[in-house]
Amino acid sequence: MAELTTTFEKTIHKLLDEKKFSSVKDVLATMAPSDVASILQDVDEKLIPVIFRLLPKSLAADVFIEMDSDFQEQLIKGFSDSELTAILNELYVNEAVDLIDEMPANVVERILNHVDASMRKDINQILQYPENSAGSIMTTEYVSLNRGTTVGQAINYIRKNGVDKKSFYTCYVTENRKLIGRLSVKDLLLAKNDDQIIDSLMKTNVISVKTHTDQEEVAQLISKYNFMALPVVDNEDRIVGIISFDDAIEVMEDEVTEDIEIMAGMTPSDKTYLRASPFNLFKHRIGWLMLLMVSATFTGMIITNFETALSTCVILTAFIPMLMDTGGNSGSQSSVTVIRAISLNELDFSDLPKAIGKEIGTALLCGTVLAIVCFGKIMLVDRILMHNPDVTVMVALTVCLTMILTVLVAKTIGCILPLCAKKLGFDPAVMASPFITTTVDALSLLVYFGIAKTLLFK
Repeated sequence: MAELTTTFEKTIHKLLDEKKFSSVKDVLATMAPSDVASILQDVDEKLIPVIFRLLPKSLAADVFIEMDSDFQEQLIKGFSDSELTAILNELYVNEAVDLIDEMPANVVERILNHVDASMRKDINQILQYPENSAGSIMTTEYVSLNRGTTVGQAINYIRKNGVDKKSFYTCYVTENRKLIGRLSVKDLLLAKNDDQIIDSLMKTNVISVKTHTDQEEVAQLISKYNFMALPVVDNEDRIVGIISFDDAIEVMEDEVTEDIEIMAGMTPSDKTYLRASPFNLFKHRIGWLMLLMVSATFTGMIITNFETALSTCVILTAFIPMLMDTGGNSGSQSSVTVIRAISLNELDFSDLPKAIGKEIGTALLCGTVLAIVCFGKIMLVDRILMHNPDVTVMVALTVCLTMILTVLVAKTIGCILPLCAKKLGFDPAVMASPFITTTVDALSLLVYFGIAKTLLFK
């Protein structure tokens, strides 16, 4: 599929170079919206409005939604009033809300002036919900049926109105707007006869979420139950919208991207890498870099404090990087594993004792194996092959004991900190690699010099 898309892109670029716009139109009409958006964003910016106007009406709105906000803004500013109205009429409410969230005030004003009153009301309603809540990502276009409706009436209603709904595969049964049941199009099609009342077909155990439910929890529910859509209700259990599986996928992608950036020691950004300027990347990275640089001062203070001891056994300094790196890597392994378990709701703060026990057992096994290998490496390579007389058995033993304790401390900290962060209401991803590595570096040095002082500096 990737090879086919690349071939299409080469064909489009060749036709554009030859000014064969009618052929461009024919090729684009056969492509998926996301692929067309990718091509549009890769051509000369002056050609984007021209090519976009070649797209069939049914394809243009889908392509528009797939484009980055910078290109969307550029197109909106170039649209005539009739063109903008045509595009907006093809959007679902949640898509229009996402568009508004990305646009500057003057563009938002123009968008709101060109949507109908009903959509404007729905947009304003959704914008009132907190960011990252179920209400903020839902759409109000869904199929709602009365419990007394017959199968035939329901099918006719879907035929007539389904084209304007975000999802009609699952229908929701309401009574005075309260959600009382659900049934699928499959249930309707397989009913015994068209006169059967849907009240006898519907399932009453409807799983729903409140408007203020966190979007990540919504995505997890859709993934867990394999829903095509999940209903959103208010505090009185009245259905106000639905969240479809494709919206849940976007939430998962955004949450994973945010966690990865935080775990790497960066402030999350809403721009793609190629669209972000060096200054934008600088703003999202410099804060963490400065914090970690300052925190590394403690490591320097520890080394300075043991400067006299190091001067009497200089060979100890050669093993500091290895011990610090091993500790940091061990802590990162534990923290990433725990953070993933937390994000999948597999681990909670109440499981802390079990998690600590599991990590201690793992640390002892890892630390022991690493220490044995390290001892062999020190004696064989550093002492025998490199002919270094300062590398003694006691030095090797000091390093290896430190290795075991460092891995033990690192894995325990990597397990505890994310769970504590979650308990205190912080994002567990904050307690990932950079923060844990800096903490473990300082602790590994304290352990190292403590053991050296006991074994070597009596």
